[in-house]
Amino acid sequence: MIELAENRTLGQYLYDCLKAEGITEIFGVPGDYNFSLLDTLEDYDGIEFINGRNELNAGYAADAYARVKGMSALITTFGVGEMSACNAIAGAYSENVPLIHIVGSPKSMMQQKKELAHHTLMDGDFDVFRKVYEHITSYTAILTPENAAREIPAAIRIAKEKKKPVYLVVAIDLVEKPLISHSEVSENVAKTNVDALQSAVKHIKGMLEHVNKAVLLVDVKTLRYNLQKPVLQLAESLNVPVASLMQGKSGFDESHPQYIGVYGGAFGSKEVTQTVEEADFIIAVGAVWSDVNTSKGTAKLDPLKMVEIQPDTLKVGAASYMNVRAEEILSELQDIGYRQNESIGNISFPYDTMVEDPSAPLEAASYYPRIQQMLKENDIVVTETGTFSYGMSQVRLPKGATYIAQGGWQSIGYATPAAFGACIADRNRRVLLFTGDGSIQLTAQEISSMLENGCKPIVFILNNNGYTIEKFLNVKVDIEKQKYNEIPEWNYTKLAEAFGQEAFTARVETNGELDDAITNAQDMNADKLCLIELVVKDQMDAPDYLKKIRQYLEKQEKLK
Repeated sequence: MIELAENRTLGQYLYDCLKAEGITEIFGVPGDYNFSLLDTLEDYDGIEFINGRNELNAGYAADAYARVKGMSALITTFGVGEMSACNAIAGAYSENVPLIHIVGSPKSMMQQKKELAHHTLMDGDFDVFRKVYEHITSYTAILTPENAAREIPAAIRIAKEKKKPVYLVVAIDLVEKPLISHSEVSENVAKTNVDALQSAVKHIKGMLEHVNKAVLLVDVKTLRYNLQKPVLQLAESLNVPVASLMQGKSGFDESHPQYIGVYGGAFGSKEVTQTVEEADFIIAVGAVWSDVNTSKGTAKLDPLKMVEIQPDTLKVGAASYMNVRAEEILSELQDIGYRQNESIGNISFPYDTMVEDPSAPLEAASYYPRIQQMLKENDIVVTETGTFSYGMSQVRLPKGATYIAQGGWQSIGYATPAAFGACIADRNRRVLLFTGDGSIQLTAQEISSMLENGCKPIVFILNNNGYTIEKFLNVKVDIEKQKYNEIPEWNYTKLAEAFGQEAFTARVETNGELDDAITNAQDMNADKLCLIELVVKDQMDAPDYLKKIRQYLEKQEKLK
């Protein structure tokens, strides 16, 4: 809790609260209604303003920053700025990302008089945009010197508890006003219902008496609620195989001998699917049962054989136990008395085998093994929605790697500004961006932001002549007729030059050329941004996971 100091302004107090949460950078774009916020930040010690090329990209960058550091903040101007950021904020809501969105609004007197101000709908309604944000955030507040000491901590607490974005708007003339001091509202720490916990443990013990094969599934909320350590301890205690769902990749150490891969129903590895679906007991931690995670409904998981652990609720078969914190049930299960005797054995991963022919043209079967081989411990891997998202899901990550992708929201263009945000969040870790030619054309401006801020990621751009992902998913129309999935041909290796900076770049078409480019990038990325364009001649080349999805969609179409 922040101590209230005399003569501190609303803006200073806001930044004190954010700084206390470990936020050392705030993303955003300047606008005339947020000048007082930015002027206060300019003079504030300990937080730097990171200027994005537009509000959408700044929001994407803030999203990834929060995934790395736990929380982030974004500053936009009223109306035009906050509306541009809406897509990024909605994505953070969908993906359980805690982000503090701060909006500078017109002068308070102008709002009271309902004047027709620029950046508004010209109807005198200054609350309309906050009302929009009520649907895509977990909390909204209009800050004043009188309520700031209450509202700011409340918003931050809700963002932390719910792992969702929150929205704070403040008039430009109130930011530098002295805070009117009064005591803050104390935080109520959620506690586990002990009776519910004990009843659940007894129920689970009874189920385990007849179990021969158990498996553990991890998903996105394992990551957001920092449950990786207790989940790892539970897996080792029970000696069960562990798989992640698509949206929960990197929620479990993929270098661990008990990790078997991503469970993808009918589309994923047959070995993983068989292990998961033949289990007679499943523990699922932090699962979101989306169409992505259930592989378009092809996942075959019996809820009556499942213990579903959520951050503060628990389901055991058909029974629900409320107010049971995940940390406590995970701890209890470690001592429940069950340990699987059957060895997990040697698991083969899809990209363990290298395609050696250096003169062969690039294809998914050859570049994914090379990507897997080049990854290092503690890398941050940022993957775009598209063919890359399906292929990279099957790449085995090294120990300590963080995987960032929009598994649920899937806004094309997210990954490039997200990689920028990840670079800012931790300058000591290597960041690798995997994006497509179609995707980067939406948000390429943030390559400029990377260069301007001294970021040195390794960027892979898959040039497969358009929106290949859309071509795969649209099975109703012949590919040749899908003119809307074509894009202009860019000279991607000239992007850094166009932005007035230098970078290592390579355009590769064969396995041997990619090997050389990776070697050079590994050598140079400590000194400069590296960009490798992967040119794939066959526009319908794709990882097996995506090919299986298309086969499934074609069968579904024929059944109509």
